[in-house]
Amino acid sequence: MPDRITGVSRRTVAKAATAAGLTVLFGTATGTGRARAATRLGPRTFEVSVSSAALGRDAPVRLILPSGFDADPARTYPVLYLLHGAHDDHTSWTRETDIEAFTEGRDLIVAMPDAGPTGIPSVWRDGSDYETFQVKEVPALLARDYRASGVRAVAGVSTGGYGAMAHAARHPGVFAAAASYSGVLDTTAPGVPAIVDAIVARENLPTASLWGHPVLNLLTWRDFNPRARAAGLSGTALYVSQGSGLFGGGGDPLPSALESALWPSAHSFTDALARLGIPVDSHFYPGGEHNWAYWKQEFTASWPMLARALGVPE
Repeated sequence: MPDRITGVSRRTVAKAATAAGLTVLFGTATGTGRARAATRLGPRTFEVSVSSAALGRDAPVRLILPSGFDADPARTYPVLYLLHGAHDDHTSWTRETDIEAFTEGRDLIVAMPDAGPTGIPSVWRDGSDYETFQVKEVPALLARDYRASGVRAVAGVSTGGYGAMAHAARHPGVFAAAASYSGVLDTTAPGVPAIVDAIVARENLPTASLWGHPVLNLLTWRDFNPRARAAGLSGTALYVSQGSGLFGGGGDPLPSALESALWPSAHSFTDALARLGIPVDSHFYPGGEHNWAYWKQEFTASWPMLARALGVPE
């Protein structure tokens, strides 16, 4: 049964954690950007509830700590941020992949922050600011309580792929690398605003609550568009993968159709990078569907780039 740690002092938590062989300090229960509670799910995996001013609520982050976290209390670690997709949650990477076993012995922290039900980690017009939560509040927590260094990489699937490129582009230099697997990379490309609106509407939210109307609020849509902000990716190691959704998928029409609809958007994004002279490792493959069967393969393919950026073993 998971260990629940909440409402206790840092000294008490540290003492208990040391007795368990894990010297992690959790934040106090007051103040924003602090950990209100942490549940240990396994030897290295924790569920942390973070008090977020950007979201106006507590929000979860799943963490995987390095194998040797106890060995050197002064050592800091790079962080790989993994972002989930639409209509999913922050548990998806541990549910759908072997990320815990994959990172065993690789000396890094893996952080999987919440992005809400739509999985679009942006600044919403309704007041929810998932961008600040993921780019500022969670890194501050990790640096303060989990010995995270300033070296970071970010990767995501679907709307999480959008988040990876949007975060890196809108905050130049914060991430050493960014990877997108079937991401929404040009939000104003033909047909894409309708896809974004459909994602929002599926969660019973007003479509205008994200960035407003795609025409009347075009400047806002552009401001949060990875393609329009591509110049900010100069100096960042990049990986982009996208399937055509045609001739070779597994036969499910909906995932194949969505993958196909995002194909021009991904090309528009990489074309913008090419015009700017910004290198990107891209993999455009025939067929494919908008699901984890393909995203797991693409994460593995992108890992050498991510590892080099993080300074950890490939």
